[in-house]
Amino acid sequence: MSNTSPPADHVVIEEKRNDKPLEEHLKSRDTWTRLLFMLICYVLVSLAGLVCSVVVVLGFLMVLFTGKVNPELRDVGQSLASYIYENIRYLTYNTETRPFPFGSPWPSAGGDED
Repeated sequence: MSNTSPPADHVVIEEKRNDKPLEEHLKSRDTWTRLLFMLICYVLVSLAGLVCSVVVVLGFLMVLFTGKVNPELRDVGQSLASYIYENIRYLTYNTETRPFPFGSPWPSAGGDED
């Protein structure tokens, strides 16, 4: 029995390596620029979440006191939800398109009519 081969249950996983060395990744201006935009987007999502909370409370109060859904508040809520969604997609690397105000227009409400 020799010690040169791994045990039968040992799995060797070869990592897929990128052509660029780590040093180039660390010095990449694109990576650091994206980090800056990601930090700004994170702050904007946090603020949009607060505004969305106010819209939710106002919408509930409108229904409570009038018995009707306010279409303007509903549209603002849909627009905010779309904006938050676009930011989350950017923050999680699901898209390279920068959200408003960095290239994309503000999302329209144009949501589902129930």
